Amino acid sequence: MIETARGHALVTGASAGIGAAFARELARRGSALVLTARRLDRLDTLAAELRQAHGVDVRVIACDLADPAAPAFLQAEVERAGVAIGTLVNNAGYGLTGYFLAQPWSAQAAFLQVLVTAPTELCHRFLPGMRERGFGRIINVASLAAHVPGSAGQTLYAGAKSYLVKLSQALTLEYAHDGVHTCAVCPGFTWSEFHDVTGSRALMSKLPSWMWMDAETVAREGLDAVERGVAVHVNGRVNRTIKTLFKLLPDRLALRLIGRRSRQFRKASVD
Repeated sequence: MIETARGHALVTGASAGIGAAFARELARRGSALVLTARRLDRLDTLAAELRQAHGVDVRVIACDLADPAAPAFLQAEVERAGVAIGTLVNNAGYGLTGYFLAQPWSAQAAFLQVLVTAPTELCHRFLPGMRERGFGRIINVASLAAHVPGSAGQTLYAGAKSYLVKLSQALTLEYAHDGVHTCAVCPGFTWSEFHDVTGSRALMSKLPSWMWMDAETVAREGLDAVERGVAVHVNGRVNRTIKTLFKLLPDRLALRLIGRRSRQFRKASVD
């Protein structure tokens, strides 16, 4: 149980998918919430649902983490409301499809801002208060992609998620003794809007059902893992098996397998 006395939980990318699932699970456990995403209408709808279902305080802040000023804006809004952040869920993210040179640098830079710079800055901004109060929980939503070679057509994704894993491990070593637990949660294929946004829903639907997880399970396991002080949690037995297999494979063979799979998916997408 996460008590309201331990502060509000700030969830980024909370309007849908895994972010909304984290918000619902946190509310079910009794946590007050600050929800942020670009779509204010969806945030308002979710906030009303959670207030009615669980009787918790829910505040919403609309902002776009692609804006470099967004983390400072979020901190200022939270402080203006007199709210302490005891739990931070860095969930906001998306996929940038196409080969590296197929996208302009402005798109690449925005991607890195949302998936790498913003979550790091939010950790830096809210960690001092957590240390001072002797309690903090940080969840960085990474991916199984962080544990396998990078894939063609998703140039920056695996690298960004790998960074979140390393960041979470380092923060665990640095601040666990202050009562601040950090966990990189690494789901594999998850039922959400992610693949609709990237335009890959039809392609991903070709995968067998046993490879998929629901967002609610990802959120529940993630919160349980950070409470246990686990630095990295890979969701699901299938995903943990995949991670182990790729760890045991020689690098050249692992890269070749990912390359072959990438070509198969690209071929299937145009068939």
